[in-house]
Amino acid sequence: MKLGLNLSFATKRWLEPKVLAALIRDELQVEEIQFSWDLLNPWWPAELRDALAAEWGQAFREAGLVLDGTFGGLASYTYPHLLAPREELRQVALDFFKRAIDMTIAMGTDSIGTPLGGMDHADAYDEKRRAEIYKRTLELVRELASYGKKAGLKQILIEPTPLFTEFPGTPDECVQLMEDLGDTDIPVLYLLDWGHALMKPFLNEEADVDIWLSKVKPYIGAFHLQQTDGLLDRHWGFTQEGIIDVVELRDKLAEYGLDHMTQFVEIVYPFEATDEYVLDDMKKTMAYLRSRLAGGAK
Repeated sequence: MKLGLNLSFATKRWLEPKVLAALIRDELQVEEIQFSWDLLNPWWPAELRDALAAEWGQAFREAGLVLDGTFGGLASYTYPHLLAPREELRQVALDFFKRAIDMTIAMGTDSIGTPLGGMDHADAYDEKRRAEIYKRTLELVRELASYGKKAGLKQILIEPTPLFTEFPGTPDECVQLMEDLGDTDIPVLYLLDWGHALMKPFLNEEADVDIWLSKVKPYIGAFHLQQTDGLLDRHWGFTQEGIIDVVELRDKLAEYGLDHMTQFVEIVYPFEATDEYVLDDMKKTMAYLRSRLAGGAK
């Protein structure tokens, strides 16, 4: 089981590229990383944004880190994006994602990840409107993939989320989306978040590792890993008690032939938590994961 690190933990805390790169290398001792748009906004003026993106990418390379791609993060997740109730808002979202692709290429990497967005309550619970938005989203994702290919992007990773106002959220919805999407100009795959996949109030009996892996395996490109209680989307570090046993998870991934894929540790802390607490918790989390995976004890 290959460990990587999503940079969500650094939001509002470590904002200088060389400082964060050194912290990741020396304190957290991880090599493969996934950048968060919370640290660099795709909407910023393109010239300045891309110059900053290049600075981030250079800092990571100089520190010996492997930048696997970029991911939407917390701020982007709050917006309706491609599932918005109005077409003009969906077009704005498409432009936002295109700008995120440009920023990602400027950073020197070639993969983006994001949830698709969120629907208005009335749209989500109206069968006809839900189907209309779904059909339009397929078209927008295909257009985004075409733009990505021209820009030099290699893949788009969609993150399933455990809300009825969003999709895909269940294993069957994930399969259906890929079948309906069909061939795209670059691969569109899933970034499967274990905290989402194991949330029982939303998924009931489908909150199960075997069900997800058996159904969605052909479409998975990477994973997000964190501790959770299965009740809400916690994004805890592994200093907390929860339902995820990383050794059992490692064995399941090996069983399905997916142990070569990266598990990006994605921890989200309250903004009010002190920087000292966050760094200490992250160091303990990464040390715990390395120790459990190296030792193999349950």
